[in-house]
Amino acid sequence: MLPMETTHRLDRLKTLLAFAIIYFVWGSTFLAIRMGVHEVPPFLLAGIRFSAAGIVLYLWMRARGTASPVFREWASASLLAVLIFVLDYGLFFWAEQRVPSGIAAVMMATIPAFMALAEILILRTQRLTLRLGLGLLVGIGGVAILVSRSVGFGEGPINTSGALALVVAAISWSLASVLTRKLALPESKVMSSGAQMLAGGVLLTVTAAMLGEFRGFHIRAVSSGAWFALAYLIFAGSVIGFTAYVWLIHHEPPTKVGTYAYVNPVVAVLVGYFLGGEALGARTVLGTFLVLTSVVLIRTTAKKEAKSEPSVKPADSRYRGQPPRPSVSDPAFLSIFIRRRHLETRRTSAG
Repeated sequence: MLPMETTHRLDRLKTLLAFAIIYFVWGSTFLAIRMGVHEVPPFLLAGIRFSAAGIVLYLWMRARGTASPVFREWASASLLAVLIFVLDYGLFFWAEQRVPSGIAAVMMATIPAFMALAEILILRTQRLTLRLGLGLLVGIGGVAILVSRSVGFGEGPINTSGALALVVAAISWSLASVLTRKLALPESKVMSSGAQMLAGGVLLTVTAAMLGEFRGFHIRAVSSGAWFALAYLIFAGSVIGFTAYVWLIHHEPPTKVGTYAYVNPVVAVLVGYFLGGEALGARTVLGTFLVLTSVVLIRTTAKKEAKSEPSVKPADSRYRGQPPRPSVSDPAFLSIFIRRRHLETRRTSAG
């Protein structure tokens, strides 16, 4: 039996390692995506990535004795997969052919802003306070600076179609987060993510075929660098990164774990600059600062309930009385889960 001091040091080391993974591994996946889509069509690359990651997570949980999702849960996972993987990740991978990886990461950091809008306008579980409104305006200003053709500060203009695709991707993820509250998903968050990744990977591959991405694509022409990028996305970004994230959620306060949302875009911008040769000028710095300021304002705003949250009564009694299970799949897109866990923790402490 290890001495208590040694055990404490090991736990501390595990915590530091897990934070390093969700900070730096997740932050570096944006450049890995850009490297991959230069040689492999975007929807096909995303399909391969998430099919492989989904299979790994699914088999891992089955080996640990977790029950396989029932038909209703697979149907829910498939519905979310359309929004999260086909529309969100598919468009994100597509946009990275046209937009620098660092800029793409910063624009995807606007997801909390779109989620706040969804809570205000759709769920009506949040009121528009002065602080929240300021956060939304600052975020809009940051995105406007990043995509503006007139405010460049010496940097070249951002591709318009790529920027629009990123906005649609962020909105799609936010809508999926809203839908998650009404859908039956596996109780195990890892199994739930594995099922969604697997369904998403299949749908992305089908989409790639429908878009004609297989035509003219020769697997033998793919360089070792692109294969490394794909392997990095599968194992480091999805499997190892998600495992570290789940471990942290069970050992650290959710608000502390949620700091990855502030760190990932900065890491992505710096990795893109130093390793990817991407521009890092005044516009990128200012836009990034404004977007991250927006994220801080929105995520630290105390939730002001708007009347009452609509009740959800799943037909299957197994889901009654359980908190909604959000979709948790990959880097930089887990803000709503962190926020919800924090609210649940506060309610429990208050009670």
